[in-house]
Amino acid sequence: MTDEHAFVRLTPAAEALGSVPVLINATHSPMDAGHAAMLFSEHLMDSLQHERIATFDPDHLVNYRQHRPHMVFEDWRFTDYAEPEIAIDLLRDDEGRALLLLHGPEPDLQWNRFTAEVISLLERFGVESTVSVQGIPMGVPHTRPIQLTMHATSRDMIGEQPDLFGTIQVPGHISGLLEYRLGRQGHRALGITAAVPHYLAGSPFPPAAAALVRRVAQHAGLALPVGELEAAAARQGAEIAEQIRDQPEVMALVTALENQYDSFVRSLPGVVTGPDTADGVPTADEIAAAAEAFLADLAGRDDEE
Repeated sequence: MTDEHAFVRLTPAAEALGSVPVLINATHSPMDAGHAAMLFSEHLMDSLQHERIATFDPDHLVNYRQHRPHMVFEDWRFTDYAEPEIAIDLLRDDEGRALLLLHGPEPDLQWNRFTAEVISLLERFGVESTVSVQGIPMGVPHTRPIQLTMHATSRDMIGEQPDLFGTIQVPGHISGLLEYRLGRQGHRALGITAAVPHYLAGSPFPPAAAALVRRVAQHAGLALPVGELEAAAARQGAEIAEQIRDQPEVMALVTALENQYDSFVRSLPGVVTGPDTADGVPTADEIAAAAEAFLADLAGRDDEE
């Protein structure tokens, strides 16, 4: 569709586009812990050559009263408006290979129509595999490697993984629905989630985005840059270490999470990690209280600065 009020508008570049083997879905929502998908998409858009292929009309998809876009007011007038943007871009990796990136805020409305339109575009552009990325809050410390969990429409896409959850119900989200619908229609789709420390889940967490970039590149055979995210992760790690150095309660909780994490990882086949110390592992309420205090302290320091 190309008229002014179309649900999705294609650019002239889309008309001439041939087959693209992979699409990465990095739509983000408040459920995206550590803003992992948002950081992922912003990093690729900033780092790689890109060209717009399709734009979805936000008036069909966004509840503006629930998610109010930011406006800038200065000198007694409004000077800018952050228009919500849900789009598909054609990117080229560092070796010139093509990929598609679906990015922007998760739609509030018309999920069935949106997923159907995305699948139609995937089929039009010959996409063979779809990869979705997301962050999830977990009881893990920020001082350990990011743990990634994969799920897919076909078991052969993820290999062997420990069964951590069994059968559970989770809140619906557009990435999960798209993966479900793709599987029902015989398409291959993979989801990769990065575990984000729950006490940092509400803030940007570059280590999670960096881990997702590396895994997507490995899975899809792409040359994706990750250096900027790794540098941001190193800076954030140093800042957190500085801020909690004089907070013994938080240090104790992080240490307990480290011990718990090491014990769990060492229990997995073929994994070796640090020593196990089960004593002093905090309760969920203790962790939540310390996390709230930690985040409040960070917010207070930001205000002072």
